[in-house]
Amino acid sequence: MTEQTRPLRVAIVGAGPAGIYAADALMKSDHNVSGPGVSIDLFERMPAPFGLIRYGVAPDHPRIKGIITALHKVLDKPQVRLLGNIDYGTDIDLETLRRFYDAVIFSTGANADRDLKIPGIELDGSYGAADFVSWYDGHPDVPRTWPLEAEKVAVLGVGNVALDVARVLAKTGDELLPTEIPANVYEGLKANKATEVHVFGRRGPAQAKFTPLELRELDHSPTIEVIVAPEDIDYDEGSEKSRRESKQVDMVANTLQDWAIRDVGTRPHKLFLHFFESPHEVIGENGKVVGLRTERTELDGTGNVTGTGKYTDWDVQAVYRAVGYLSQNIADLPFDELAGTIPNEAGRVQTLDGESVNATYVTGWIKRGPVGLIGHTKGDANETVANLLADSTGFAGATEPSEDAVVKFLEDKNVPYTTWQGWYRLDAHERSLGEPEGRERVKVVEREDMLAASEPDKV
Repeated sequence: MTEQTRPLRVAIVGAGPAGIYAADALMKSDHNVSGPGVSIDLFERMPAPFGLIRYGVAPDHPRIKGIITALHKVLDKPQVRLLGNIDYGTDIDLETLRRFYDAVIFSTGANADRDLKIPGIELDGSYGAADFVSWYDGHPDVPRTWPLEAEKVAVLGVGNVALDVARVLAKTGDELLPTEIPANVYEGLKANKATEVHVFGRRGPAQAKFTPLELRELDHSPTIEVIVAPEDIDYDEGSEKSRRESKQVDMVANTLQDWAIRDVGTRPHKLFLHFFESPHEVIGENGKVVGLRTERTELDGTGNVTGTGKYTDWDVQAVYRAVGYLSQNIADLPFDELAGTIPNEAGRVQTLDGESVNATYVTGWIKRGPVGLIGHTKGDANETVANLLADSTGFAGATEPSEDAVVKFLEDKNVPYTTWQGWYRLDAHERSLGEPEGRERVKVVEREDMLAASEPDKV
């Protein structure tokens, strides 16, 4: 671009925390504060913003959902506009975005389950954690019911998602009713038959990826008895080094140790945390899950483990794998299938051959993979935005930079897009649904109902 006399037009695809943090970084930049300014449009596939916080955080975690308060302040800025219910690749593509914007940032996150390649993983009764999370979080694009017939359930993985899945499976529907869960989720959880939930980790307590607060919250439920076997509390030199170097690792280890030495109580639902048990096979009969086979492992001195050749069969009727999320391929962009990310150098998108793609950037999980907490995407956003602004003098520039041009394009295509003002209407509607029951809100599930509440003139 030549000397800029108008605000820099930036499209951000994905209005979850990563995308909104990118918008915030642009707003706080010198380019905006003392320069020609920025004009930002956030494109979101869902009718509502907030991505992972709305559709990936367990409903009994209002503390994490409180992050929305900070994100609200960004979306309230006049230079930021939300365009929701727009499916990138269908309603709009990269070539079209280049007409209306000087640069494009992709922050589409990760919403699929990473594969676990063990025999039997495809059996009926074997599920991905991401699908279950989408169901209990009221995602409009998943089925309204979930099979909860199993009395004994296995959860594979020792991260916070595994804890969320295990906790929701072990709690009663009535315990979760005060949260924002919709009626279909409450009815499903109310009929849940699970009384035992077994969480399996391949390595030891010092290698678990739980955060201390999330772990301790497991023990707060009046219906869940958390059980850790004393023989699973083991550390080698590498494990002790991890504890010394990380306060969080040490706190998790101490909590697990405390649980391992206490007497088992009488709360009706049992939640077992197993370590040194590597999933080997999901056992099936007649196409259905009837068990899980694990191999006992042992520490090798470095914090890693090796198999012992000793196997245990566990009596479970359902298996949930929580071994990581995976981003999905994005139209018109290079994609690293193995890493599940868009190839990039510090946020600048690159082809698979290492060439930079002009004026195209990534941030968040699509940039670096699904690791870290929500707040960690702030650093991603700052790095990406700094590079975008450094590159901005070399942008070809939008051919139709008017803010009205993209709106006219969407309206000409009859795309029923939602807005930030529409979110306020949907938010008020959900709160009104919860008020008679003394709940903060009841989440609306159906996409058509979300549209009717947020943009009634477009339905």
